[in-house]
Amino acid sequence: MGTGTEIGRVRGLGSAKTGAHHWWMHRLTAGSNFLLMSWLLISLLRLPAFDYLTITTWLSSPMAAVPMMLLVASVFWHFRMGLQVVIEDYQHDETRVVALVLLNFYVIAMAAFAIFSILKIAFGGGAA
Repeated sequence: MGTGTEIGRVRGLGSAKTGAHHWWMHRLTAGSNFLLMSWLLISLLRLPAFDYLTITTWLSSPMAAVPMMLLVASVFWHFRMGLQVVIEDYQHDETRVVALVLLNFYVIAMAAFAIFSILKIAFGGGAA
């Protein structure tokens, strides 16, 4: 096997050597999203009611809070990787860097907000 097409070698557009890792990470987060979402749906369906007290009592358990935080982390990581590919494929000028930085800030902020909310409920600081 060669190292790409001749014109690709001339332009320096050969393999960046990171595509396979990104592809695998995207597939792994997709699998964890499937498992954790299945856990969430099954757990919610097993609850006796869907009112505020029942949900907060359920989420205050470590057996619910920890997988919920893992779900949030996995979903936002998967979201970031997917949008990163879209930005890299369709944004070709200097605004690509700005878009990627804004994407990272957005994902980190939203994931931190969600995890903070779960922790607040888990440690009993939820509003009554």
